[in-house]
Amino acid sequence: MPMNLGDSRATGVPFLVSAGIVFEIIAAACSSPQTAEINADRRADTLMKWVNIGEATAAVFVAMAAAWDKAHRGPIVWGGVLAGGLMYAYYAHAKTAGLASAEPGTED
Repeated sequence: MPMNLGDSRATGVPFLVSAGIVFEIIAAACSSPQTAEINADRRADTLMKWVNIGEATAAVFVAMAAAWDKAHRGPIVWGGVLAGGLMYAYYAHAKTAGLASAEPGTED
């Protein structure tokens, strides 16, 4: 299915909704900042590698949506920047708090 950027009226929002729900469902099924904190002693480096990959992937999707939907470019970009910044902060805090904790993790 070709992407027609010439007819970009209101395509960014549906694109983000479709892509976003896929990422949200998969992410919700796989991990969370709470799980990351609990198991940071064993998984901190791998966790942050995948957080960074996720941030880069998200940036590509937000940029594509903003390119298609020029009328809503500002909210698309700001929503992506805010969500990306918050999620990175959540996971960075989870890593720091988990590594500082003496509590046992849930993984062997």
